[in-house]
Amino acid sequence: MEPLYQQTHKQVHEIQSHMGRLETADKQSLHLVENEIQASIDQIFSHLERLEILSSKEPPNKRQNAKLRVDQLKYDVQHLQTALRNFQHRRYTREEQERQREELLSRTFTTNDSDTAIPMDDSLQLNSSLQKIHYGMDDLIGGGHSILEGLRAQRLTLKGTQKKILDIANMLGLSNTVMRLIEKRAFQDKYLMIGGMLLTCVVMFLVVQYLT
Repeated sequence: MEPLYQQTHKQVHEIQSHMGRLETADKQSLHLVENEIQASIDQIFSHLERLEILSSKEPPNKRQNAKLRVDQLKYDVQHLQTALRNFQHRRYTREEQERQREELLSRTFTTNDSDTAIPMDDSLQLNSSLQKIHYGMDDLIGGGHSILEGLRAQRLTLKGTQKKILDIANMLGLSNTVMRLIEKRAFQDKYLMIGGMLLTCVVMFLVVQYLT
């Protein structure tokens, strides 16, 4: 493992020194420098895969240290890869800006230039379409909000109605019980009244019979 690690470590330092060439290279050789650096990075990634396998086969007392060394190399080469991609992105952006500026400077315009009228019309149409989409989304969001508010209000109404129904049901249940008690008491009072009348008649008959 050690020879491969030393070789990979050396390649990382070489790439770090080559990164400085990107800022000083001319346009003709810049692509060659980028390709060389990318090829070296790809080779290091393949070495790292091999080093990860070898580090897992190290003795237990050396395995953790070997894994840390490989992880450090992996971090360094990932940092270099990111730096290269950032440089390429800046170069692409700069070249595109230069190309657009050259096209703008080399182009001649007239008052009736149809080539300028068409892009302006397209831009206006695109802007109008974007505004319509924006307004449409606002209307859609507003409609959805109104629907949600309506559903929320209906939910509250249903809850209130359900509560009233339960109250009425409870009240009806209580009223039925009270009515049954009243009917039972009236039935008992009726028989008590009839019994009292009969008893009164008997007493009056006895009084009249024995006292006259």
